[in-house]
Amino acid sequence: MLRTVIAIVAGLIVWIVVATLVNLLFRALWRGYAEVEIGMNFTLAMLLGRLLLGALSSLCAGFTLAWIAKGNGRAVIVLGVLLTVLFIPIHYQVWDNFPLAYHLIFLLSLIPVTFLGARLYSVRD
Repeated sequence: MLRTVIAIVAGLIVWIVVATLVNLLFRALWRGYAEVEIGMNFTLAMLLGRLLLGALSSLCAGFTLAWIAKGNGRAVIVLGVLLTVLFIPIHYQVWDNFPLAYHLIFLLSLIPVTFLGARLYSVRD
């Protein structure tokens, strides 16, 4: 049980760290990104980049969770649901800043992409 809780917390931390690092890279390397981020006036390419950032973060979180939890499938579902529950209020706050498809793709991808990250760990064993 403790291992599962640690795995879920580690998955959350990894999600945040990966997202933060990639976002910092976007700011540093993507011309104009930092300026439009303030008002959330992203171009289509930037929105797609942000969706990929979320997917990469979810993959890494799922992989980390599977590594620590040693294949506990329920823990992956808990992490995916927890990520979704945490992001729903954030997306509600910025609902008008992004197209509906952006919100749906991001929120609906959290569970399956986290699951895929965990699967990637189990496949390598």
